[in-house]
Amino acid sequence: MNGLIGKKSYQTQAFLQDGTRVPLTAISAMGNMVAQVKKQEKEGYNALQIAFDIKKKANKSILGHAKKAGLTKTPRFFKEIRVDEPLELELGSQIEPSSVFKPGDIIDVTGVSKGKGFAGVVKRHHFKGGPRTHGQSDRERAPGSIGQTTTPGRVYRGKRMAGRMGHMQATVKNLLVLDVTADGVLLIKGLVPGPLNNLVVVKKVGESKKFVPLHKEIKEQNAS
Repeated sequence: MNGLIGKKSYQTQAFLQDGTRVPLTAISAMGNMVAQVKKQEKEGYNALQIAFDIKKKANKSILGHAKKAGLTKTPRFFKEIRVDEPLELELGSQIEPSSVFKPGDIIDVTGVSKGKGFAGVVKRHHFKGGPRTHGQSDRERAPGSIGQTTTPGRVYRGKRMAGRMGHMQATVKNLLVLDVTADGVLLIKGLVPGPLNNLVVVKKVGESKKFVPLHKEIKEQNAS
């Protein structure tokens, strides 16, 4: 088991034990349920289907799938995680984030990025624009030439031009898990795609050999 579904809770900053200040993202991963266990003998591969969140109005197919898994509430999201060997997990059981991740794990986080709407080439592709001199007063943010003449007589597919920006699946690789709280929140060094409360998929890809733990303040309680 190397992955879970979560929600982006908040972003802040924190300090490591060596004094380094780092950006911190909290991902709430509590509530992952086992919806289906797929095995090599039946499905042709080993995988674990996990369910997350609650859907208030679900269609009959999702209701039947949730009922077969023994889930009391209909999940909103389903995600399949491939595994090397079949896992003997009970359907409907909850997966604790601390059993999958630990401080020092290197992870990849996949989510849907923030939508920016229709954007020009300067904002979307970091074009420099045209020169300000020699009478080109209206070319500062223009894309310039988009192709050749009679040959080929068309614009090549994939040409970087103005268009809708953002709201696409994005993956940030090699982030670091700094801590896993008791209530199932992953504290991650770095930033992840999407706005707050956005659905993300967290996958473990390795372990850091130079891990520096997160600095935690110890609050002293008064004797009185």
